Amino acid sequence: MSEKEREAVKRAVLDYVEGTYDVDPALTKRSVHPRLAKRGFVQEDGAYVEYPMTFEELVEAAKTFNRDGRIPQDAPKKVTIYEVLDQTASAKLEAWWGIDYLHLAKFNGEWKIVHVVWQTFPITGD
Repeated sequence: MSEKEREAVKRAVLDYVEGTYDVDPALTKRSVHPRLAKRGFVQEDGAYVEYPMTFEELVEAAKTFNRDGRIPQDAPKKVTIYEVLDQTASAKLEAWWGIDYLHLAKFNGEWKIVHVVWQTFPITGD
């Protein structure tokens, strides 16, 4: 796939993370499909707890999660593009909250995130 398409996929992933980092839900809406399927796993008391999230919940989180500035200005947002085809793509995001694996699809010429599975950083044993 062309470098232009790879950059468009990367931009969608960056809009997704920057929407939350920058408290800018418009970026989130631009990058995520309204029928998003998102499932996360968060460490609580040494075990993982599942947290599903809808598109609406994600947009609401982008409006409020970093309002108090809890995410540092230099928070990571490393994007790894695994594959870009003509209609679908896959990527990985390393962000302040953990690691996201994303599937994207092209709708009306625009890349949208349709699936996200993520977790907080792995539990390390002593």
